[in-house]
Amino acid sequence: MSHQTRNPSIGIIGGGAWGTALAQVMASDGSDVLLWAHESEVVAAINYDHANPAFLPGITLSPGIAATTALADLDTCSLILAVAPAQHLAALLGQLSGHGQPIILCSKGMEQSTGRLMCEVAVDAGWSGPVAVLSGPTFAHEVGAGLPAAVTLACADEGVAEQLAKRIARPMLRPYASTDVIGAEIGGVVKNVLAIACGVVDGAGLGQNARAALISRGFAEMMRYGLARGARMETLAGLAGLGDLVLTCSSTSSRNFSLGHGLGKGRAAPALLADRATVAEGAYSAAILVSDAARRGVDMPICAAVADLIAANISAKEAITALLSRPLKREGWASLD
Repeated sequence: MSHQTRNPSIGIIGGGAWGTALAQVMASDGSDVLLWAHESEVVAAINYDHANPAFLPGITLSPGIAATTALADLDTCSLILAVAPAQHLAALLGQLSGHGQPIILCSKGMEQSTGRLMCEVAVDAGWSGPVAVLSGPTFAHEVGAGLPAAVTLACADEGVAEQLAKRIARPMLRPYASTDVIGAEIGGVVKNVLAIACGVVDGAGLGQNARAALISRGFAEMMRYGLARGARMETLAGLAGLGDLVLTCSSTSSRNFSLGHGLGKGRAAPALLADRATVAEGAYSAAILVSDAARRGVDMPICAAVADLIAANISAKEAITALLSRPLKREGWASLD
């Protein structure tokens, strides 16, 4: 089901808030964009009303955006942006033939069942074209409304990274090219989990001081784990790491933060997750992230507390008490301990 009349240059997998916002900004230069969504009502709203009230309300979408429920329609696009939830990416990529066109992975998560990053999922799915990662501090409703944002665009091939950065650059979207794919992915994975922790602090009424402390100590966890995975320090200290961490740990516009806020108020994780129409990726990444970190000898106490909260092993109060009662340490940048 699609109203696309011209050959679309950009295909988007995922009709949620972020996928729709990216479609809007990509169409802002006159590009034809074809967006695949699972929900037929989302496709109908985009095609007939130029809107997506279910996921990005209040935004009038560009007429250059068409939508479809047939994933194969995206095969002819010269560039694919994959914005589906991390836990569904493998299944969706398996349905696309992939004719050597580049794909930009825009989901921030770690596969719950395998621990694979999204770039690993794409490679294992046999994607034949260049694989890149887009990450950074971006709330979908702001990008969709045309407000400025900057992101990291990472690809192992430096030339391809620069070409793709130019391809997606728009007046209100500034991409910075990088070759550190692992760093761009790790930043997005860990910040989602830490955003839940910051939401807990906010929901429990512990104040701004506690949240600032948690962000800084959480960033140390991100650095420890990222460096153990081969990420570069400048990537983790940049847009895809610290920049995204600050944004999502400071606002209820973050799905992960709002989930944590509910946990901090004493609500149970299963009930909160069942109520959500959108995906809080940190809830699915937390346990496998902590498990992988432990296997690598990396201590991530804040992320571990979030994983226990999501699994309903401990209460928010118990998690906070456990973190505050950890042995005192000397703060040191070199050791990141």
